[in-house]
Amino acid sequence: MPAFGRVFARLFTIQASWNYERMQGIGFGNAAEPALRSLDDGAAGPRYRAALARQAQFFNSHPYFAGLAVGAAVRAEFEGEKPERIHRLRSTLGPPLGSLGDRLIWAAWLPFCAASGIALFIFGARAWAAIAFLLLYNVVHIACRWWALRAGWEHGMTVVAALQSPVLRLAGRLAVPLAGLSVGAIIPLALGWQMAGATGTMLAAAGGGALLFVLAARLVSTRISGAALAALMLGATWIVGLLWR
Repeated sequence: MPAFGRVFARLFTIQASWNYERMQGIGFGNAAEPALRSLDDGAAGPRYRAALARQAQFFNSHPYFAGLAVGAAVRAEFEGEKPERIHRLRSTLGPPLGSLGDRLIWAAWLPFCAASGIALFIFGARAWAAIAFLLLYNVVHIACRWWALRAGWEHGMTVVAALQSPVLRLAGRLAVPLAGLSVGAIIPLALGWQMAGATGTMLAAAGGGALLFVLAARLVSTRISGAALAALMLGATWIVGLLWR
């Protein structure tokens, strides 16, 4: 892809111009712009202007995987695909990429990294736990952005094949159970650390509060995932414990 580095860097700002009319569309066009310059040999010619206008239209997806659509759409522009096909490609990719990112990142990787950071903190890492969390989370975050942009450019109009990668399928099957296991494992550790030296009354109050929290969460939203519920419970317990002290 022409100007790959600049396109990749701009993908980190894809939501900087987010708005209700185009969602991530302006950020999408801004990310694709360095590569589109090569359509008219670096000049702002008619092909460049038309392509940039198309790429700045409505688009909404998960920001970490939006590069897949950016790369594919730019490749389609270079191959001279009809505007209708490019528009259809962009609109078709948005929802599945959003679903993929929500499932792998928000529902799985983020809870796993948070649980890992909390475990490190409990076992004495203290400030290093936050650094470990940021490093662990962002290694995968940046890798997802890099892979998505490269895969989109390589596949172009056949980019759906990239979404059928065996690695993605395996990650989809393992990610959420792994997150649930890690968050579920950290809850007793966090409770044990938080309630160290507590009296029987305090333990009973903590248990009753946890039960009420679970019931309230279920009443508010019946669609909340197990990992999200565990994370909310852990956060609430942590805050209450700190206030109690």
